[in-house]
Amino acid sequence: MHTTLKDVTDRIIERSKNARSQYLARIDRAMEQGRYRSGLSCGNLAHGFAACSSDAKKGLRSQTAANVAIVSSYNDMLSAHKPFERFPDIIRQAAKDAGGVAQFAGGVPAMCDGVTQGQPGMELSLFSRDLVAMATAVALSHNMFDAVLCLGVCDKIVPGLLIGALSFGHLPTVFVPAGPMDSGLPNKEKARIRQLFAEGKITRAQLLDAESKSYHSAGTCTFYGTANSNQMMMELMGLHVPGSAFIKPTDPLRDQLTRAATERALNMTRGGDDYKPLGHVVDERAIVNAIVGLLATGGSTNHTLHLVAIGRAAGVIINWDDFSELSKVVPLLARIYPNGPADVNHFHDAGGLGFVIRELLDAGLLHEDILTVSADGFRAYTTQPALKDGDLVWEPLPKLSGDRDIVREYTEPFQANGGMSVLDGNLGRAVMKTSAVLPEHRTIEAPARVFDCQRSMLEAFEKGELNKDVVCVVRYQGPRANGMPELHKLMPSLRVLQARGYNVALVTDGRLSGASGAVPAAIHVTPECLDGGPLSKVRDGDIISIDAEKGVLEVSGDGLDLISRIEETPDLSGNQTGMGRELFEGFRRVATGAEQGAMVLSVTQEELSHV
Repeated sequence: MHTTLKDVTDRIIERSKNARSQYLARIDRAMEQGRYRSGLSCGNLAHGFAACSSDAKKGLRSQTAANVAIVSSYNDMLSAHKPFERFPDIIRQAAKDAGGVAQFAGGVPAMCDGVTQGQPGMELSLFSRDLVAMATAVALSHNMFDAVLCLGVCDKIVPGLLIGALSFGHLPTVFVPAGPMDSGLPNKEKARIRQLFAEGKITRAQLLDAESKSYHSAGTCTFYGTANSNQMMMELMGLHVPGSAFIKPTDPLRDQLTRAATERALNMTRGGDDYKPLGHVVDERAIVNAIVGLLATGGSTNHTLHLVAIGRAAGVIINWDDFSELSKVVPLLARIYPNGPADVNHFHDAGGLGFVIRELLDAGLLHEDILTVSADGFRAYTTQPALKDGDLVWEPLPKLSGDRDIVREYTEPFQANGGMSVLDGNLGRAVMKTSAVLPEHRTIEAPARVFDCQRSMLEAFEKGELNKDVVCVVRYQGPRANGMPELHKLMPSLRVLQARGYNVALVTDGRLSGASGAVPAAIHVTPECLDGGPLSKVRDGDIISIDAEKGVLEVSGDGLDLISRIEETPDLSGNQTGMGRELFEGFRRVATGAEQGAMVLSVTQEELSHV
């Protein structure tokens, strides 16, 4: 095992000792209760199986059949969730064939940042994670179940499902993905067309045509954003059936993997052969594996929020220093858009996650001894699923990459570090995804231009006011200000400025996520501006220094005297109502900071004191 991996894990274990022991004690008490629906009254139980088939009723009534809860993010508007429409019937039949029962326990909300980018609805996006967690708890609250299948893919949904399921950590849980859509318009071409539109060189109709060729069928978007980073994370934590992440919805393998997930869930129940409650599977080592996978593949910066929140739900306390220290020793083994031209389908065909996991394991950069939903342990995740004469099997992966422009061996990585930096200085702490940023753009010192909303910055761009070396500061975008929206609508304009030869960067207490690209962006700045963070006192013309290599984010010169400046009172009235935002006022009021996971669910003062 690499010494840094061991040191970081040991530090997390020590930091988490009290919170983790309290969590395990809570779920262990639930485990001791035995079959959970046996405690229901006759009226309770009759309500619980009233709509079941006669065979299912018999099994549930006599307590002889294990019951699997289906919790799904299905809706048919969003491409990533559309495939889940078919899954419940597959799962119910697989459970019946294995002597169990499966019930659709509940649905969770699923929103798409791709639809809400730059729109008021984006201000609900991050908070939807905790809402999904609560909806998951409601679905499981009937106490009818022996195991859980979580059907989810996209940005806030998988973290929300996992946080909610961890409240029922005494139940075995398997995550079931749907897979990516077929490759469409190449991502590099899509980015080029967006840039042309930002420059006013093509029409809206031409842009819409290109976007429609990119997002064109059922399945996740094919770039390596938060949705596909989620699937990586579930594999690295051992919560998928091995090799499930990037099998397309239309591939016959997909249905067989869904059946296999059902069978594993039944096998892992108290009455099965391999009892594995979720709360014991998701431990410090599994969380560290997810961080390593994120760094090695150039995944979404959103997980510097989500993994913190997931860890806390399991009593595991991590912070950005853990990401930073691991990033120094974890090599970048994959280039998937926006870190390169390939999409996740190309990545999967070149060896995919199984290849990356094998390379990291052999280099001593992953914990091999984690519990997994596979009966064969974590090494099973270095194989690939296949159908042989209609049967599901797992085969060894080739020893060499299928395309070294997309995925590489540990001995010859794309870069020696993980492509994610934690920045620190007199403006607070932030994260930057550097894997897609050229080395010459990772350091910048330039005057600030300050905006309190993204619309104002775009107006300045359109007027030609940003045609210079500039650090665009977009303030009051944190969790408590307006729900911490993603600011991707700004990136085409910033790329135009960069292409014109200007040194440009973005600094914000908002988000960018997995689609962070070639423009250096110091994001998730904490403390956030509404909490009096130093970024709130930056003024136009202050010299901002960003150094991703040294981990620096600071204001210099006259701007150093931020403390003496009178704090301006922002006008956030436009973020309070409309598009459902008034319903989330309570969430904004209690949200924790970015490094604490931007959570609205309960976090103890003892846990917060460790960060």
